[in-house]
Amino acid sequence: MRYAQGGGLTDAERAARERIRLEAVVRFEGGEKNREIAAALRVSERSVERWRRQWRERGADGVQSKESPGRPKLSAAQVARLERELERGPLAHGWEDQRWTLARVKTLIGRMFHVSYTVEGTWRLLRRHGWSWQQPARRAIERDDQAVELWKAEVWPQVEASRRRAGPGWSSRTRPGSR
Repeated sequence: MRYAQGGGLTDAERAARERIRLEAVVRFEGGEKNREIAAALRVSERSVERWRRQWRERGADGVQSKESPGRPKLSAAQVARLERELERGPLAHGWEDQRWTLARVKTLIGRMFHVSYTVEGTWRLLRRHGWSWQQPARRAIERDDQAVELWKAEVWPQVEASRRRAGPGWSSRTRPGSR
């Protein structure tokens, strides 16, 4: 079954589907036909055929649902370790600047845990754990916040007032009276 983007099943929905599969196993053992099982469980006949084949090959365990094979997962301890390493910054891991890119995080995950993620999978992992794509605002080391506030309070109103006196349509590129 395909799901909408970012979709999937909740734990409750997954458990309900598991109960349907196990009910199918009981009906297989009772000798019911695929069509009857599909109608009773409100699933497709094709699904019932697939479940019956799995049941014949591996028993009831073969019918149980499996995790997605395409998404390698990190344990909670591994994610916590990854977060600690991300907080140390890219410089600590050999990159020349202080920017984490998805490609760099993907490389770090591969180095640390020998697990391969795609760039998109890396983004989903980070987003699930509260990380954001946004870059922090850069501030100059020399910045003087008090001087900035003083300028906003005293100088800017004077600049704003002189612009208003100059009249509409005037900009810093043209002089009043010129075209």
